[in-house]
Amino acid sequence: MTIAEGGEAGLRALEHQQFDLMIIDIFMPHMRGFESVRIFHERAPAVPLIAMSGYAFANLNSPAPDFLRMALELGAARCLRKPFTPHALLAAINDCLAEHSSHRDLASAARLG
Repeated sequence: MTIAEGGEAGLRALEHQQFDLMIIDIFMPHMRGFESVRIFHERAPAVPLIAMSGYAFANLNSPAPDFLRMALELGAARCLRKPFTPHALLAAINDCLAEHSSHRDLASAARLG
């Protein structure tokens, strides 16, 4: 497991290591999470990414953008709204890893066939 303090550190880690999964907070210091999701997905499209956010608007009556939906459109495989339970996080991780494994198996079978 590698912990990166922000998007820029995550990009540096991605240059030097291979990952099975990435978990990103949409709102983090220095580099915006949306930018990170987009760049991580471009540089490592086969690595599933889970985006999370607990952002709340002061005025709940105003139309608020759906940040988690935006993260999905930028390449996140799953999104979690904070607060979430450890069970929800584990389920998202297991789903992503299972999907990633099945995609990898299909790609291997296609190369052999």
